[in-house]
Amino acid sequence: MTKSLSYQPNLVSTNVWRNVRSTVITHFWFKCFGTMGFTLVFFSAYFFLLNNPAFPVTTIPATPLDDAIKFEPLALPLYLTLWIYVSLPPALMTTRREIIEYGVWMCGLCVAALIIFYFWPSTIPPSNINWNQYPWISYIKGFDASGNACPSLHVATATFSFFWLQQRLLSIGLGYGSRIFNVCWCAAIIYSTMATKQHMALDVIAGIGLALAFVWAHKRFK
Repeated sequence: MTKSLSYQPNLVSTNVWRNVRSTVITHFWFKCFGTMGFTLVFFSAYFFLLNNPAFPVTTIPATPLDDAIKFEPLALPLYLTLWIYVSLPPALMTTRREIIEYGVWMCGLCVAALIIFYFWPSTIPPSNINWNQYPWISYIKGFDASGNACPSLHVATATFSFFWLQQRLLSIGLGYGSRIFNVCWCAAIIYSTMATKQHMALDVIAGIGLALAFVWAHKRFK
């Protein structure tokens, strides 16, 4: 009896990860092509507005928090992990209805941000950093200029995905450790938007506010 119980934790762990694998491969191509299609359409609109502002561009002012968070080039990998992070909630869904529901609400959030960018284009103030010393960040800034700043869509999509991912981690049986890691990952992405000087504190606050509004609306009207 004692010997059989000693293997129980390993058995549970194996079953959980088998469940995760099964969940990820369910509707795998639907998830992949859906995510890629959504990303392509979104960025077409995003970069059009970025390069063709319809109204005068507002510069978002700095705050003491912006001065406190220093430029950190090593935060760039954290910044780029957003594209993995926002793909995780649908990857851990098991039905097309769930995937489409997530996509519709994420689309609504992005459309709301694009409407704001159209009527109120914004940018961040210039920095005193020599970007030529940081070629990878300079490359990012080359095509994703410091426009469409407020609200930060980087922060908004990360925050929105955070709440969905917390639910998915619970439903597939992963422990509290995975949800603590989720908190840390989301916080790291938000931090990276300021540490790479892509966004100001006010952009971050507005991005979180936009995400929370859609989280509330989803819970209210689903």
